[in-house]
Amino acid sequence: MPDRHLGNGQLLKLLAAAGIQEDRVAKVTQLRGGTFNTAYRISLADGLGVVLKISPEPSVPILRYEQRIMRTEALFCDLAQACAAPVPAVLHRGFDQDIIDGDYLVLSECPGEPWPALAERIDAGARSGLRHRLGEMVASLHTLTGTAFGYPTGAVRPLSASWRAAFLAMVGAVLEDARRFTVALPRPADEIARALEATSHVLDQVSMPVLVHFDLWDGNVLVDLTDSGPRIGGLIDAERAFWGDPLADLVSLALFGDIAADTAFLAGYRAAGGQLVLDESAARRLAMYRCYLYLIMLVEAEPRGYTTAQRATLAGRVVPALLAELRSLSG
Repeated sequence: MPDRHLGNGQLLKLLAAAGIQEDRVAKVTQLRGGTFNTAYRISLADGLGVVLKISPEPSVPILRYEQRIMRTEALFCDLAQACAAPVPAVLHRGFDQDIIDGDYLVLSECPGEPWPALAERIDAGARSGLRHRLGEMVASLHTLTGTAFGYPTGAVRPLSASWRAAFLAMVGAVLEDARRFTVALPRPADEIARALEATSHVLDQVSMPVLVHFDLWDGNVLVDLTDSGPRIGGLIDAERAFWGDPLADLVSLALFGDIAADTAFLAGYRAAGGQLVLDESAARRLAMYRCYLYLIMLVEAEPRGYTTAQRATLAGRVVPALLAELRSLSG
């Protein structure tokens, strides 16, 4: 997805609307690595920093669930302030579109760098400690409960009293996006929908809507290398959040892997009071959530303009994983 380029004057207007005048701005640096919003790190004259995130141009095609997702991120950050997890604070939300034709957020800057960038500097013992602490943080986030299931903005459908109905609608939306963007899936969309619906009765065991980040892979976990050792400085990019089954967060936390093998994370999660039973029902639900995430990953490549090489690399990793999960559901 192309970056949204704003002139210096427009950027300063957005910051001024957030109460940050030009004389406080020391440096503006565009952050790379994201594939949806355009983000800037704003270094202030007093040594502090903020992050400015800007939604794509209105003409840029997006998936259905991505409508107004910056507002989901703002909601997540607001609610998570009550938790024992480091998430950015919302300093300003620009949702009235009076300066630019789109949404923007000004967030506090969390310390650290994305975990993958520092992986070689973190030994096995430190990594285990970080995973334990991450488990504690996610357990804290999972104390945030709502009154209904689905995407907070209602982008896919209005919030529902049924997790089964909400999740199947989410799956249906991304499969419709696949048709709309003519994405070739490894199985026909109708066949995938039937496979997930056939086992969807297990979703009825989920009765409490929990705020799920759904994108907690290592790249969205900031690690701060302090003098006393590495620590988790921030959990970021919560645009994909929804009200649902807390088990769904375990998918990105163990991307292309099995969370059961992450004993440090599970120990931290349970030590902080998180309730987690990895039984047969949980295994089927996790398989369904993996299918959903893999579908998003395959379908979003089209509107985001991945190159041929990027698509081939993505498909080589995601397609076998998706097919394996679909086979597990049919067994």
